[in-house]
Amino acid sequence: MDLQLNNKKAFVFGSSTGIGYAIAESLIAEKTIVTLNSRNPDRLQSSVNKLKAHDGIAADLAKPNEAKKATAEAIKKMNGLDILVMNTGGPAKGSFSDVSSEQWHMDFQNLWMSFVEATKEALPIMKKQKYGRIILVTSLAAKEPLANLTTSNGLRAGLAGLCKSLANEVAADGITVNLLLPGYTDTDRLKELNLSQEKIKQMVPAGRLGIPKELADMACFLASPLAGYITGQSIAIDGGVLRGH
Repeated sequence: MDLQLNNKKAFVFGSSTGIGYAIAESLIAEKTIVTLNSRNPDRLQSSVNKLKAHDGIAADLAKPNEAKKATAEAIKKMNGLDILVMNTGGPAKGSFSDVSSEQWHMDFQNLWMSFVEATKEALPIMKKQKYGRIILVTSLAAKEPLANLTTSNGLRAGLAGLCKSLANEVAADGITVNLLLPGYTDTDRLKELNLSQEKIKQMVPAGRLGIPKELADMACFLASPLAGYITGQSIAIDGGVLRGH
């Protein structure tokens, strides 16, 4: 299937490793012009070279206005923007009583305000060209709270509501806004948990970890002109982990 992504311009946050890297790789395979992002300049340049990406922009999303500046720079480097993929690292663990006010503020900036900043920067050009795809890679926590991930549970659920509201505002401008909810996916971060195969089978009805490319290919479809009638949706790629509707 031709996804009609040839020469579309995409900026993918958090794309030097893991799920973000896989999304960038899939977009590039579809001949999309892609700019990468990471807070680690060395890792970023390595990924740019490996993927033969258009460029890379180092930015730490935990710092105010970094996402805004990075998005503006990406638009300048590519002379446009059609696809914005927001992908941020997960916050630290902690129960409600354990999470400090400082942690709340830092996670709010990293998870919430980075999305707001980048989207505000991207929307004017998307509205002008009557085409835009905004994809937020989030977590199952957007629909179902996970133990000891208090800030993630609260902020990601709120982001789902924000995206639903935004999707309704910009749909008539040819812009879609969707969320991807990865389940237990085979990334370096998950490998650190050292889960046994038996534990994985207990947690995941499919009996295995997800592959980053499985989520990346869904992201590519949502980024394409073919997905123009899909907006405001939260799509889980989780092997059946979510039990609710």
